[in-house]
Amino acid sequence: MDCKVEEYKDPFDHWIIDQFFDTDTAKILSNSFLKYNSDEWWNYNNPIENKKTIQDWRKFPLEIYQTFQHLCSQDFIGFLKEVTGIKNLYPDYGLHGGGLHIHNRGGNLNIHKDYSIHPKLKLQRKLNLIIYLSENWSPEWGGGLQFWSHNDQKNKPNQLVKTIDCLFNKAVLFDTTQNSWHGLPNPLQCPEDKYRKSIAIYYLTDVDSNCEERYRAQFVPRREQENNSDIIDLCRERSKL
Repeated sequence: MDCKVEEYKDPFDHWIIDQFFDTDTAKILSNSFLKYNSDEWWNYNNPIENKKTIQDWRKFPLEIYQTFQHLCSQDFIGFLKEVTGIKNLYPDYGLHGGGLHIHNRGGNLNIHKDYSIHPKLKLQRKLNLIIYLSENWSPEWGGGLQFWSHNDQKNKPNQLVKTIDCLFNKAVLFDTTQNSWHGLPNPLQCPEDKYRKSIAIYYLTDVDSNCEERYRAQFVPRREQENNSDIIDLCRERSKL
């Protein structure tokens, strides 16, 4: 790939790639997203996450299907190995937690750490790749991906370090094994006819001896939810802690 990759270390290893696809391809993929009101979406709508997803390859339009095929290919994984220096990487063909994601006005996702052990393959989750595909998105609407530092004593996020705007054709790659707290906790303020669209795929590696065993994402309440016992219980139940 000829795109420019920028590497960062704070608060955990991540890479930002602008113009991930050529512009025509990115527009085709954006226009290929199923309509927000399609019955094919799986709807998450609760106090800690409001989004829709599709993980089933059979429901992908042709261009999106071909794109995921490429993102799972050995050629692309070779690119990831070169960028990150990680030797053992495997694609998750099942797209567990990945696939197509879409948010409308009010959409959000509380800060969380992703699962560490794949529940089917028993491999360690290592890298997240997220590619944003909303044309003409304004950062004023929110939707930026927040990265938070880690509080070792409480095993919780400490403070917001960085927000990455979800601009069209921007990709974010980050290491999920470094207490990688992330999310978009502030409800979107986009117009009713605008949607935050993204493609997500995760890459696995061999389980490290120091791996924290976690089979589901670990969520925390938003600031305005911190003293809400119902939300605290929901986070525990969602995380299966």
